Amino acid sequence: MRNLTLLTDLYQLTMGQGYFREGRHEEIAVFDVFFRPNALITYSVAAGMEQAADYLENLRFCEDDLAYLRGLGMFSEDFLAYLKDLRFTGDVTAVREGELVFPYEPILSVKAPMIQAQLVETALLTIVNHQTLIATKAAKIVDAAGGGVMEFGLRRAQGADAGVYGARAAMIGGCVGTSNVYAGKLFHVPVSGTMAHSWVMNFPSELEAFRAYARSFPDACLLLVDTYDTLRSGVPNAIRVFRELRAAGHEPKGIRLDSGDLAYLSKRAREMLDEAGFPDTIICASGDLDETSIASLKAQGAKIDTWGVGTKLITSADLPALGGVYKLAAVFENGVEIPKIKLSDTTEKITNPGEKELYRLYDRATGRAVADYITRAAERVDESRPLEIFHPVETWKRMQLTDFYARKLREPLVVAGKSVRERLPLSAHAAYFREEKARFWEEYTRRDMPHIYKVDLSNALYTLKRDMVRAGKGE
Repeated sequence: MRNLTLLTDLYQLTMGQGYFREGRHEEIAVFDVFFRPNALITYSVAAGMEQAADYLENLRFCEDDLAYLRGLGMFSEDFLAYLKDLRFTGDVTAVREGELVFPYEPILSVKAPMIQAQLVETALLTIVNHQTLIATKAAKIVDAAGGGVMEFGLRRAQGADAGVYGARAAMIGGCVGTSNVYAGKLFHVPVSGTMAHSWVMNFPSELEAFRAYARSFPDACLLLVDTYDTLRSGVPNAIRVFRELRAAGHEPKGIRLDSGDLAYLSKRAREMLDEAGFPDTIICASGDLDETSIASLKAQGAKIDTWGVGTKLITSADLPALGGVYKLAAVFENGVEIPKIKLSDTTEKITNPGEKELYRLYDRATGRAVADYITRAAERVDESRPLEIFHPVETWKRMQLTDFYARKLREPLVVAGKSVRERLPLSAHAAYFREEKARFWEEYTRRDMPHIYKVDLSNALYTLKRDMVRAGKGE
């Protein structure tokens, strides 16, 4: 595995030397990862926890790293000697991959010596922010399509890592395959793909190109039919080759459309294929698709079975950054917790102080999620008694839950520097996401004008936050 220890911002190291100089580098601190509301995000799909755990478990400064830092002329020799033996020894609690998460929720918390907790901020954010963003975008696209989405974005990703780990996240969000062969091997997921326009153009005629491809892949023949003229040559030539395949004892797979009026072309192509005796062949569409264009195509009655989605998925084109943040929540002095809070004139930027726990509350009769509930770490939700929850800002908005149950959303990811969570296949994470999403009312997860899901604070946490805000200080 690559050594990513220097995958950090310089100020993490300058602060580290400062803590070292002040004798506070071993002080235990708690940091939370969460994201703030955005008009384009009503829910997110958590992803990247496995890579976060790998990064933390392998944290160490090699001799080349130390030589580079020494060459900057900024760091003292005693600090560099300290870094030589540094390992991550802290604890991390996080939600599961595939968990639906909402603004302000501590989806991952780090409890570690201050210098360690500060050093890992940048890498944890880039890992979790990116994969959560792409998993969320994939989930929205898959929801619009109703399934059958393949991730085709590697060539348009912002670099190799974005393409590889974006493919991983897309599978968690519900994609059924990827064109990315490296990701297929690395994560043991299905790969898919057929031909490019260059294949068709490289033969004397479209028909010869199709025949050549069919000879190589007689049992997986899916032909790209829009290189020249979709309805006048592409589909008729595909049908001709399909008949030849069938005569030789093979069944064709289908066709792909990559341009033009996909609604009209798919409907007409479906008619032509059916009339020719190939009703079971599929029609795949690709070409700058996203959840909006797919929803429009389906509303127009497009006859498309599977979708290849690239650029707008792998780059999350309409929202290129999740905006997750990493904020100090508490420090411990002689084992005693001292909550910390970031204050701001902007209400949304005031943080929730102290160590916390995160619960999801379900209506017992329907099994549906009602609200998420952030508490202080030592609190427990008593399911035997009615629970009043309220909006954390507009506190007059209240409701009482009587017949409910609570589920703790977070579990240990890293304990004493070691990864402790079972490694599951991506199919398990994707299945978990589907199952949990089904426990939400559609109004909370729909694409257009969704209801805002409730994320409330316990009375104890709300009171702590209110009193710290009134005091006007971070402790």
